[in-house]
Amino acid sequence: MRRILILGGTAEARALAARLAPRADLAVTLSLAGRTASPAPQPVPVRSGGFGGPEGLADYLTSARIDALIDATHPYAAAISANAVRAAQRAGVAFLALHRPPWQPIAGDQWIEVADAASAVAALGNAPRRVFVALGRNELAPFVQAPQHHYLIRSVDPVDPPLGVPHAAYITGRGPFEEADERALMVRWRIELVVSKNSGGEASYGKIAAARALGLPVIMLRRPAPPRAPSVATIDHVLAWLDHAETFSTTRGV
Repeated sequence: MRRILILGGTAEARALAARLAPRADLAVTLSLAGRTASPAPQPVPVRSGGFGGPEGLADYLTSARIDALIDATHPYAAAISANAVRAAQRAGVAFLALHRPPWQPIAGDQWIEVADAASAVAALGNAPRRVFVALGRNELAPFVQAPQHHYLIRSVDPVDPPLGVPHAAYITGRGPFEEADERALMVRWRIELVVSKNSGGEASYGKIAAARALGLPVIMLRRPAPPRAPSVATIDHVLAWLDHAETFSTTRGV
């Protein structure tokens, strides 16, 4: 039986685990960073919490006798992905990244691409605007520098403490979010502009389609560059890799 560790926290990681769970030839563990208070149920055993950098992850891979490490974390989890590559190399473990393709602008999109949250705040301008912010809780701090805007902030977990601005409303939710619902939300809150990551995938695309339909600009945070490592874009490609005879040929000296 081969032991597989999936670094997760995404819909793709959960779906991959579900595809692998019935297989008798694999023992699959899903690792979650523990940043979400109430993570979604998972179809395989879960390990929660960090590893202590690439060295700690490498030690875990060795002690748990992991045969393959699959990085299916969020496209913006750049530090975790870099650590995963280094840990797999150090432990001599087969490695593959599952990277969902980014969204691409189409006719009608009004994207303003920026490097990070601080650049997104600068792009809002000085005039007060009603802004829908769909970012993680850890990326909200720069918005304190622009207190003149009215913010609608959505996150998986509550934002606690609240952002130090005078005009902010908070909603929680976990995707998928349908376009019609996102459009109704933006109309109800009289949103003028959306701030988003280019997460890719279907689960959170509804807000991008809704902004297009309503003629709203989107300030889009660019993705960090992924580490140089083998990667695929679909779960089917991961399964093919796992079943390839040479995938584990260099693992554990086999």
